[in-house]
Amino acid sequence: MYARDHALIATPIGPIRIEGEEGQLHRILIGVDAAAARGTAAAVRVAAEQIEQWFAGERQGFALPLAPAATPRGTILRDGLIAVPFGQTISYGALSRALGSSARAIGQLCARNPFPLVVPCHRVVNQDGGLGAYSAGDGPTTKSWLLDLERRLTGEYLL
Repeated sequence: MYARDHALIATPIGPIRIEGEEGQLHRILIGVDAAAARGTAAAVRVAAEQIEQWFAGERQGFALPLAPAATPRGTILRDGLIAVPFGQTISYGALSRALGSSARAIGQLCARNPFPLVVPCHRVVNQDGGLGAYSAGDGPTTKSWLLDLERRLTGEYLL
């Protein structure tokens, strides 16, 4: 077993821990308490920079080497979720229809997402527009904050 590199950065939603190695990321955790660290592996350093740019409103998407999904179908679902545009939301049902899947599968994809923010499960909402669950950070509070930030940055924020 090897030791993964990590970075821990401060963000408006709390500390974010980025884990990986030179060529790929393994996971991102929101709300981890520990001392700040910059990381030494290229993938970890680049992810920290891109996440900081995202929070600063300088970036709307990510170009990062993510660890492969467990299955080819998982890759298709993850790619479909990444394709949901910055500042927009989609319901579990609508995303499942677009990807030829089930709403339950999309819910599981979001619940087990090892890359919150980068794979933007916060953009998936209930059919009625309600927030639904969120497995990262402080749950729905974090999800609401992320959606509000994106809407403000795209000018689609409604009071």
